[in-house]
Amino acid sequence: MKIGLNEDYLRSVIFGLQDGLVSTTGVVVGISVGVSDQAIIILASFVAVSVEASSMAAGQYSAEKAVHQISGTGRHRDDLITGSILMFLSYLGAGLIPIAPFLILQTDTARIVSISAAFISLFLIGFIKGKIVKIGTLRSAVEMLIIGGLATIVGLIVGNFLKV
Repeated sequence: MKIGLNEDYLRSVIFGLQDGLVSTTGVVVGISVGVSDQAIIILASFVAVSVEASSMAAGQYSAEKAVHQISGTGRHRDDLITGSILMFLSYLGAGLIPIAPFLILQTDTARIVSISAAFISLFLIGFIKGKIVKIGTLRSAVEMLIIGGLATIVGLIVGNFLKV
């Protein structure tokens, strides 16, 4: 099982990192404005990131398998299991970033730190992606930040609207 800089693996890692940060930040921030019990926020966040990472890995496997099957050319050099593992680990790892502040800080402070850490991480991932694919690093970083920011705003709006 050879793991090189394969475009399929790069896609798995970038997708996992971005979606792990965006989805988990939206969930944890949305829940944190909707409920006041920090234990519920932490529990819901860990459940969400675990289920989402597993689901993304399964989806990665199924989608890539379909691509392999439909092309029928044998050109694909990626291993389906490796791609799924990369998706799972990148999603889970990135998803822990917005959760971590809630483990050590009070909810209001944790929410601000969580959003800030997620946005900084998104910017850095976009910057690194730009370097890897040899496009404008600043443009790539800002694009990633905007995409993630919009999803976080959705989480805040829904959490505020459905506050319990």
